[in-house]
Amino acid sequence: MARAGLGAHWRCLFANDFDPVKAATYRANWGGEHLHEGDVWALASQDLPGQADLAWASSPCQDVSLAGGRAGLEGGRSSAFWGFWRLIETLNGEGRAPRAVVIENVTGLLTSNGGADFTALCAALAREGYGFGALEIDAAAFVPQSRPRIFVLAAREIPNANLKGESRFLTGPVRAARDRLPDALKALWIDWAPVDPAPRNTDLASVLEPDEDAIWRTAAQTRALLAQMNPSHRAQVQAAVDSGARRVGAVFRRIRTENGQRVQRAEIRFDGLAGCLRTPRGGSSRQMLVVVDQGTVKSRLISGREGARLMGLPDDYVLPSTATRALHVVGDGVAAPVVRFLAERLIEPLLRDRLTQAAE
Repeated sequence: MARAGLGAHWRCLFANDFDPVKAATYRANWGGEHLHEGDVWALASQDLPGQADLAWASSPCQDVSLAGGRAGLEGGRSSAFWGFWRLIETLNGEGRAPRAVVIENVTGLLTSNGGADFTALCAALAREGYGFGALEIDAAAFVPQSRPRIFVLAAREIPNANLKGESRFLTGPVRAARDRLPDALKALWIDWAPVDPAPRNTDLASVLEPDEDAIWRTAAQTRALLAQMNPSHRAQVQAAVDSGARRVGAVFRRIRTENGQRVQRAEIRFDGLAGCLRTPRGGSSRQMLVVVDQGTVKSRLISGREGARLMGLPDDYVLPSTATRALHVVGDGVAAPVVRFLAERLIEPLLRDRLTQAAE
């Protein structure tokens, strides 16, 4: 999905993924001549051709621990980052380090292990000659899905002043993580300042399949779902019914502790956004939709294609044939319009500046 967001004028030299379903999806969309399916720790620098302008790393988010996680897969799934970074270190020693690096992960990256993991990440970037900064971008600025993520952009050249400054994406948590860094790392920090995107002009209802093409749950299943809501969420549904208008809500089922007991609750939002897509482990973990129309309430599971649209992917993007696998792919991905935004507003201007300076 990072490749989809970068666009057709970017040329991919090498891609890697450990997951066979994701690798198969990549091949279906881009071909497989430059894709390596397998453990990043099994790669060596000679497997990587030439010198890239950009290296993009989206490590597994189940475990964001980075500090000391250099033991391959035995060190936890997010140790895949250190497998990636080992290659960058080697490329740098060969004079082939990428000119820019983007590291994307969940917002917990900033605070895990009391901030020690983020400090370890910044220190690794600094050792290889990169300046760096982070942005917290919610995909909701571009698509109707609430999906906050951290994007660390590192560059080997000092950017022009017009790429630095204040930004809505330099959030409080990012500033706090920056301010916790040792002084030597703070000196390398860059407050990236991309120009704000245009306002989003879509909502959840706009990406859904027509009602007649959807597979709806039974009335009894819908009643059971409503019964799982606490009074405040049921009141939201009732208000939608009373309005007489068509309203679309997104629902997640979560385990909550109430009066000392763990209970499953269905939680709904009618703000025009889906909740953050995640990889489904079964029917109860898949995001659901509630549609209120002319006083009736219906419910259904979100489809794989709808999930892809919520990630900003076009309808000709090839997905796995089952909804569970399709949502596994998109739920672990990065929203393509966020990648395009970063490329257009920061990465491409940064690289153009480098080419201009070299020509001068």
